[in-house]
Amino acid sequence: MALQLIVQLVSLICAVSAFPTTENSDATFTLHDRASWGAAAANDTRQLATPVPYVVLHHTYIPGACNTTQECAASMRAMQRYHMGLGWGDIGYNFCVGSDGAVYEGRGWQHIGIHAGKVNSLSIGICLIGDWRFELPPPQQLATTRALISSLVSRGAVSPQHRLVGHRQATPTECPGDRLFGEISTWDHFAAGDLKTHNMVNKLTK
Repeated sequence: MALQLIVQLVSLICAVSAFPTTENSDATFTLHDRASWGAAAANDTRQLATPVPYVVLHHTYIPGACNTTQECAASMRAMQRYHMGLGWGDIGYNFCVGSDGAVYEGRGWQHIGIHAGKVNSLSIGICLIGDWRFELPPPQQLATTRALISSLVSRGAVSPQHRLVGHRQATPTECPGDRLFGEISTWDHFAAGDLKTHNMVNKLTK
């Protein structure tokens, strides 16, 4: 019985962890791994060459905002089912952030996502769960997104000289919503303009 309790405790600790404090922020956040939200096995595990030069931010539109671990886990499962139904082999995003202020692992930082057309292999895609056309995500969701980016830089997954863009700059879409796009345009590393005009993209995708 004691051994069983120890195994359960270790499993819980591994499923819900916190990234270390980043060099650019004193914020930490909870990271829910794939097992903790009930992910199905991925059929697409192509390796991502890191550090990537781009971070692409998204919103879901549907499903809407999630405010609890249970709600966000259900949203992750729903998105994965939908994306796999499209033949993508997994959920499209590398990471998602809920309005609960937690991060939910998608493809992670080691695998190429399907979220931004020809820059998939040059970027990590982070999705803020919810519809952010007319309202901003709550402060904790924004703060966690920024802390996640800093953590990815610290661990070598994202270049320190990365460019931050919204999905609409890569493909024709409203994503990540007008309010969220206006917010991220004030963040460090934001790069304005259609990605077709970025010399780095043109050079690396020829």
